[in-house]
Amino acid sequence: MDLPNFADLVALDAEHVMQTYGRAPVAFVRGEGTVLYDSDGRRYLDFLSGLAVTSLGHAHPAVADAIAEQARTLLHVSNLYYNALQPQVAERLDALIGGGGRVFFCNSGAEANECAIKLARRYGQTHGGPERFHVISAYGSFHGRTLTTLAATGQPQKQETFQPLPVGFHQVAFGDVDALAAAMDERVCAVLLEPVQGEGGVQPAPPGYLEAVRALCDEREALLVMDEVQTGLGRTGAWFGFQHSGVRPDVVAMAKALGNGMPIGACWARAEVAAAFRPGDHATTFGGQPLAAAAARATLAVMEAEDVPARAAGAGKRLVDALREVPGVAGVRGAGLLIAAELDGLEAKPVADECLRRGLVCNAVTATALRLAPPLLVSDDEIAEAVTILAGVLADALDAARGGAGEEAR
Repeated sequence: MDLPNFADLVALDAEHVMQTYGRAPVAFVRGEGTVLYDSDGRRYLDFLSGLAVTSLGHAHPAVADAIAEQARTLLHVSNLYYNALQPQVAERLDALIGGGGRVFFCNSGAEANECAIKLARRYGQTHGGPERFHVISAYGSFHGRTLTTLAATGQPQKQETFQPLPVGFHQVAFGDVDALAAAMDERVCAVLLEPVQGEGGVQPAPPGYLEAVRALCDEREALLVMDEVQTGLGRTGAWFGFQHSGVRPDVVAMAKALGNGMPIGACWARAEVAAAFRPGDHATTFGGQPLAAAAARATLAVMEAEDVPARAAGAGKRLVDALREVPGVAGVRGAGLLIAAELDGLEAKPVADECLRRGLVCNAVTATALRLAPPLLVSDDEIAEAVTILAGVLADALDAARGGAGEEAR
């Protein structure tokens, strides 16, 4: 199918698509591995991976073949019937988490967290009475855009437009165990946390924090729910971000990388907790349908064959070391290949925009920090090329800032 030129595409979008996104001035039409091409044929290095989604890179042949074969075989049946692929994917996810759990399939990270919250409430009310439905999360967190997951999200600016939100959600400072302990009364059924706050600025949990939260949840008989939507499946240098701390959560939400671009999410729970759901308690039409499950099965098979946690740990160290040598980078934080580069006196949005113009896809995760989350199979040469582009952008931005300061002094 012929594509409209870029100007016509923008006009068509403005006329027919809800304007809920502040889109960058580019339309990507093709990708291979870490490389994207726009509608004019320009090449870009993708160091955002569709927000940590295409962890195996674009158009990975094993995933593409699995999708194509399944599309010719069986696209969809209702969850009223058994699905030959779902239990295979669930078995692999359960093994990667540590075993002893059950999986519910859905279509997105928000839905995975929605499932986790509903399950926690169902379990809490079954074991602690009708008032045990409150959930504590952290300021700076992001758990989704549904009304319930937005209520759990610790970013008030995202909530204001949609008040009143569902009740029973409370936030405390991320990393503050004393604040969490003070908030955990007998009404609390669960604590919901990210091991690294992705949309909150790529903020890793402080050392010892998750271990202390686990102990507190055990003491207060609350569930520990880990939101691994952005961090899960190798991104941080472990299969799941919580595994760096050695804790074992009760519920784990995941999505993004699970289908390498095919929409699929999952909520894992310990078998005892999962048993709180009865038939009819929760459902979704498309969750774990054959096409998505085929993509997930192929994605997990490649991830295991490539040992993507080890790949992410090694490549992440090389990227972090290179970034720390770049003038204009004040600091680097994150885990594995989920990284934020804190800029030295520069605004991140204009820097990200200029990186895009020069062929590097990243984004401003805060006003002063860039997020870099390349595919987990990124090569050393691609890392070097990306850092070179960013270094050039920062050098020009610093020169411009110094020139502007000089003009003001005069």
